[in-house]
Amino acid sequence: MKKIVLAGATGYLGSYILSELLKQGYQTTAIVRNENKIDASLKPNEKLEILKAEVTDPKSLEGSCANAQIVISTIGITKQKEGLTYHDVDYQANVNLLNEAKKQGVQKFIYISVLNGEKLKNLAICNAKEKFVSELKNSGLTYCIVRPNGFFSDMAEFFKMAKRGRIFLFGDGSIKSNPIHGADLAKECVRQIKETTPELKIGGPETLTQNEIAVTAFRTIKQEPKITHIPDGIRKLLLRMGKIFMSQYAYGPFEFFMTVMSMDMVAPEYGIHTLKEYFDELNAAE
Repeated sequence: MKKIVLAGATGYLGSYILSELLKQGYQTTAIVRNENKIDASLKPNEKLEILKAEVTDPKSLEGSCANAQIVISTIGITKQKEGLTYHDVDYQANVNLLNEAKKQGVQKFIYISVLNGEKLKNLAICNAKEKFVSELKNSGLTYCIVRPNGFFSDMAEFFKMAKRGRIFLFGDGSIKSNPIHGADLAKECVRQIKETTPELKIGGPETLTQNEIAVTAFRTIKQEPKITHIPDGIRKLLLRMGKIFMSQYAYGPFEFFMTVMSMDMVAPEYGIHTLKEYFDELNAAE
């Protein structure tokens, strides 16, 4: 059985990948900043080694990939904080890990990027991710770039708006996407350990318009759908204003969200979990 190094093991996707790796019996080194964030149900486990490290500091990664055959990285930030930029984390931290992997003779590097990232290099977060993708492709290692189109957790805002009584959408609501549950995505990421696919575009099992997602959210809470469509010109105006008045740390995630909400984000369908089930979980937790 191959030894796996997982970086970003306490994030939304990383936690699902860690659980799936241990479930399948892989010897796993989880690189974390705070080991207390690892699900308590996974500890102790003879298959799990926890390594505390700062991925932005190459010295702290020394020896992290020793005797490992595969590295999986979910390293990335949605909200820039602690003075760190997308370049610092999404690019440079992954380069630090890649360099360590090469030094230790790792066979394959699996990196979680984003769908259409190569078309969105004008966005700071995608620019950093795609810059690392180029490094990985030129590294000489076997690689797999996984490109999910969005997580169920990204759809929580629809549910929150529905609970407040009205959902606001830019345009006519016809934009389509098929976001994927973290557990479904984790299974496919782990499956790539044995596969030879260099790039995997992946989404969930249902492709829905924003109108359909909104209606699903309202049906979950058993309320009549109330949807307001805002002219797309307002979205463009907000982006221009945000660039002027928002800090670079706040503007980055705002820019990404406002951009992808205006374009189809549809990938090949995988998995079994539906968005309705996710909204039901959110509702039950209220």
